[in-house]
Amino acid sequence: MSVRAIQGWLATVFVVLGGWCLVSPGSVLALTITPAYRSDAPIVPILIGAFGAQALIAGLFAAFSRFERRTFLAYGIALLPFFLFDYWFYAVVPMLTWIGLLDAVGNVVMMAACVAGWRAAGTDAIREAARTR
Repeated sequence: MSVRAIQGWLATVFVVLGGWCLVSPGSVLALTITPAYRSDAPIVPILIGAFGAQALIAGLFAAFSRFERRTFLAYGIALLPFFLFDYWFYAVVPMLTWIGLLDAVGNVVMMAACVAGWRAAGTDAIREAARTR
């Protein structure tokens, strides 16, 4: 798979989950947060929508930037705390519902894309070096 296609997988996670947060923040709150942690404060849908908008921007960057091998490595390392977050707020402090674990699924997809992208970018770099000789 090409580096550009792998970037598309990264972008897709951001666009799908971020788009959901932006378009329907109420359903995100109702489906992903356990009742004990839900809030009716008017700021909550605004915060969820803003979170979604930022995810969409991140998706655009992932889709339209030129990723190198080190980009995938840095991104993969940056993902690691998010796995702790998902574990903590599902198993230790039961804030997330099982549907809220879609975030963890997205993180797994993005981590797999980072590994695949890191490998593909290395292969591309070798091919490019061979062409320029």
